[in-house]
Formats: sequence, C-alpha cells, structure tokens
Amino acid sequence: MIEPHGGKLIDRCLPKTKAESLKKSDLPRLVCNVDTVLDIEKIAIGAYSPLKGFMGKDDLSSVVTKMRLTDGTPWTIPIFLPINEKEAKKYSKGDEIIIQDETGDDIALMKISEIYSFHRKKWAKNVYGTDSTRHPGVKRLFDMHGKLLAGEVWMIDNPALAFEKFNLFPEETRKIIKERGWKTVSGFQTRNAPHRAHEYLQKLALSLTDGVLIHPIIGWKKDGDFRPEIVIKSYQTLIDKYYPKNSTIFAGLATAMRYAGPREAVFHAIIRKNYGCTHFIVGRDHAGVGDFYDKYDAHRIFDKLPDIGVIPLLMRGPYFCRKCNEIVSDKICPHPEKWHKHISGTMVRESLAKNKPLPEYVMRKEVFTALKRAGKNGFI
Repeated sequence: MIEPHGGKLIDRCLPKTKAESLKKSDLPRLVCNVDTVLDIEKIAIGAYSPLKGFMGKDDLSSVVTKMRLTDGTPWTIPIFLPINEKEAKKYSKGDEIIIQDETGDDIALMKISEIYSFHRKKWAKNVYGTDSTRHPGVKRLFDMHGKLLAGEVWMIDNPALAFEKFNLFPEETRKIIKERGWKTVSGFQTRNAPHRAHEYLQKLALSLTDGVLIHPIIGWKKDGDFRPEIVIKSYQTLIDKYYPKNSTIFAGLATAMRYAGPREAVFHAIIRKNYGCTHFIVGRDHAGVGDFYDKYDAHRIFDKLPDIGVIPLLMRGPYFCRKCNEIVSDKICPHPEKWHKHISGTMVRESLAKNKPLPEYVMRKEVFTALKRAGKNGFI
C-alpha cells in the first residue's frame, strides 16, 4: 500500500485517560471557529500527515513561496491558527492551552511554539494567485485575525459532526482498501452533487485502477454551493444504482474549501494519498472559483512537484457531444464546439433555482429528483 505523505501516518489522538484528565485541568482555554477545529482533527487523525500541528513562520513562509515545508516535503496550502492581537498577548512560547470549539467542548491540547504576524498580500498573491477580495478565499484571509499561533496539537475529543458516520479516518479507508485487495485507488474530490461529467471521470478512473474513493468536502463552502447533506444523499443514490458493488468507498472530508485552484488540487491529492489513494483525479478548473484560474492550471502545477508521491490523473473536459451522443472529452471527440454541451455544477444549481428541467445527459434523473425534493434547503 502507498506510504502516507512524509512516510508515516500521524496519530495525535490522546488516550482516554489522558484526555479526561486534561478536561479537568485548569489550563487556559482558547475558543476557535469550526474551520480551525476541523483542521485540528485532520492533523490528529493523519489526514494532513506529516503535519503535527499548526505551521510556524518558517514553514508557512516556505509553503507560501516554495510550495514545500522547510524540510523539502511538497505542501501547498498554509495550515494555521489565527488569533486576535489582544488574545495573543496572553500567551508565550512554551505555554500549553486547551482548544475549545464554539460550544465550549474541549477539543485539543496545544503547546505554543511561536506567535507571529504574516503578510496577507504576499500570501494571497502566491497561494490564490490574486489579492482581489472578490475571491472568497482571499476575502476570508483579509478578514482574518492578525496573529498566528504555531505549535503541536493533540486531540482530546473528536469534534461533533453532523455526518459522523461518513467521516472516515485515513486508517479506516486504508483498512478497507487492504481488505478488498486493491493495489491502486483513485481519489475524487468534489464540493458538488454528482452530474454526469463527474460520473464519467470517476468511471474512467475506475477503469484504470482497482477502486475509487469518492470524497466530497463537507466543511465550509461559499454561499450558493450545495449543503453537505444533499451532496451525501445524491451520491448515495448514484452509487447504489449505477456503480459496481465493492468498487467504491464513499466518505466525507470535513474540512473547509479554500478555492485555491491549482494549489488546492495538490493539497487535495496529498490528503487522498494519506487516505490510501495511489492516483488522484484532476479535472477542469479543480477547486476554482469564478474566472480566477485557467481551466487547466491545476494540471500544470503537478509538473512543478514531481515528487508528490501520488499519480495525478489529468483529465480534460468532459462534455456532452450531440454528434457522439455521449459524454466525451477533446481527447476522444473529433467534432467542433458547436456540437458540445458543457456540463457544470453551476448549470445544475441554476436549473434547480429556476425550477427548470435538466437534460438527463447532465444528471441522472434519480439524482436530480433528490435535489429537487430538497429545494432551497439544498443550498448554503
């Protein structure tokens, strides 16, 4: 089986007796938002291997400018804990604190190694390719507190998640892969309900590898995106009716979307490597938003990181060709663009918002019916 990123699957989950003693301790508490809490969980369960905590200034700067940790390991997205300046003055290097979620539950122990400031514009330009606040990731960065805490974390208790049974740990997906005897596995990232272009990519990958991990984001997404519960429901419908049994693992990835385009494509690939994937599907405008990225920027970035350790499946298109009368890509379709019907999540969302029918070449009837039942409640 493929090694985790960095060679070892990180486990920062404390034994129950230690966790219970920390809950009774008088260590200072710091309340963090849901995105930070989910990042802690991903660090602790090994999804972000080899990270053991929130990045210090040198690592963060190296990631922003070089797309690598200071030890040379490929990494493209900063993992950080923001804090306001007033709160930051309470702490010093070496302090131990308890991280709480917004409901007051103790989530993790953190040992502070550094408190530092950061350059927002440089960060935005390098990671997102823009400093425009029209970009949702940039806006969140510019709205963020001005200080960052660095340090290792140990999880006291799993955060409460609405979709707990779908939140599989890397060790769990790796166990399933081993039990099924898969040697090769394709990871598929999405934030949308499945349309036929997604299905085409997944089944193409399935024809190349032993299995596929369909792994939608169920953390923060921008307004107008599908709610996690409707993405889960629609995928359950699709897989149950149209996928071979035992060819697919379905799980949710509880982390925020960054909308960082090519950088996030690499980040998503690294995470799926930790979940046991040998291959990772990279389609058109992966993790893109608006017109901030070229539709195949996410393909080209993998040339800059040849040592990532997971094989990117760089897939073009796809679209429906009226002449071919099927879902195709420009690698296999000879017909001019006038015959093409492009398929996207935006098209699906607009059809639902306007209560208009959707051609079956765009989405399976059963899936579209499930989305229509959800109505406006299906959107963030």
